[in-house]
This record gives sequence, C-alpha cells and structure tokens, in this order.
Amino acid sequence: METRIAVIGIIVENTGSVPKLNEILHEYRDHIIGRMGIPYRQRSLNIISVAMDATQEDISALSGKIGKLDGVSAKTAYSNVVSD
Repeated sequence: METRIAVIGIIVENTGSVPKLNEILHEYRDHIIGRMGIPYRQRSLNIISVAMDATQEDISALSGKIGKLDGVSAKTAYSNVVSD
C-alpha cells in the first residue's frame, strides 16, 4: 500500500481538549515519525507539529479527527514522496 510523508500542524486553543488529542495521536502512533510541541504561554495556546509516514486515508482521518476537537485546528502539508 502506498504511503506518503506529511506534517500536520496543530493549534490548541482549548487545553481541555488535550487529553482527547493525545488519545487520538496514540491511536496513530505506528504512523507517527515524530512530534514537537511548543507551549506559547503569552497567547495561552499550544503549537504541535506531527510528522507521519502513512496512507493518504490514515493521514486524512487523523487530521479530520483532530480538527473536530473543540478549540483545536489542524492543517496538513503533504510531500510528493510516495513509497510502496
């Protein structure tokens, strides 16, 4: 099955959604290459980037689930690298 490399940029404005966000990320742990979180205390929000190597469907599903969380937004950037 073809996989792609992608980065999901996540902005968390509602810290009450963090436990559910971590639960969702844990579901996709086998596809996550790495993640970096930056607390932006002056603005009371968190910025997270998640690098993935997964199918288009898995990447879209993860991004969609994250985007449905209250006070959380997510955008995905895809590389042109496709592997079998």
